Amino acid sequence: MTLHPSSSRFSDRRAFLASMAAALAAPGLAYAAGAASPAAALPDLGAAPEFTGIERWLNSEPLSLAQLRGRVVLVDFWTYACINCIRTLPHVNRWAEQYTPQGLTVVGVHTPEFPFERPTANVEAAMRRHGVKHPVAQDNRYGTWKAYSNQYWPATYLIDAQGRIRYKHFGEGEYERTEGVIRTLLAARG
Repeated sequence: MTLHPSSSRFSDRRAFLASMAAALAAPGLAYAAGAASPAAALPDLGAAPEFTGIERWLNSEPLSLAQLRGRVVLVDFWTYACINCIRTLPHVNRWAEQYTPQGLTVVGVHTPEFPFERPTANVEAAMRRHGVKHPVAQDNRYGTWKAYSNQYWPATYLIDAQGRIRYKHFGEGEYERTEGVIRTLLAARG
């Protein structure tokens, strides 16, 4: 469908596209203009919602973002029957292993797409199969999923040491970019 340049929808679309282009360019421009650090160039996407509605914690006692303040937190929404999630797990596992000693906490939020993904025993078997050793919150009622307004598997959110979301990525890929943001946020925490 083509929009006529004089239509209001065309103008709305142009304004939207212009604002998106500016938002995407802003972090790079801020850093190029001499921002204090690469972390300052990252967008501030708002306060990270607390983990909520979690049925069970696996590999960990219950966690809260309040108790993780001062650490960088990677929240990984996944489900074990999702092939895209399975393909991202080796990267998430490596980040957890490599960067936890430096101040990163990886929290998997297992939010099932299908009823057979709800039983804890099935999630635990999948975690063993894929080598998941970091904390996993079992979000069967979609409480945390909804708190983040998440819509995708897999979805990665990076939260800075002050509890602000500074990066998000949906789907596979962007592993180098994501790892670069992890390093940037870790360096910024001092």
